Amino acid sequence: MQIMLYTRRGCHLCEAAWDMLVALAPAPPAHIVACDVDGEPSLQRLYGDRVPVLVVDGVVVLEGRFDEGDVLRVL
Repeated sequence: MQIMLYTRRGCHLCEAAWDMLVALAPAPPAHIVACDVDGEPSLQRLYGDRVPVLVVDGVVVLEGRFDEGDVLRVL
């Protein structure tokens, strides 16, 4: 399972989403990566105001404000 979290520095929702993922993601084979959208203009245009954006196996599954129940449901 490939898990990507698109974030932005200073985003409290992004920080909370990362903490939830680390706590709730299944042990390997899950692989979690965070990507700051401000580091690449194309990602900033695509995800800019929608962060945090959670992508699992290439599919956007959650964005904005989400909770532990949402994360468990999509993982």
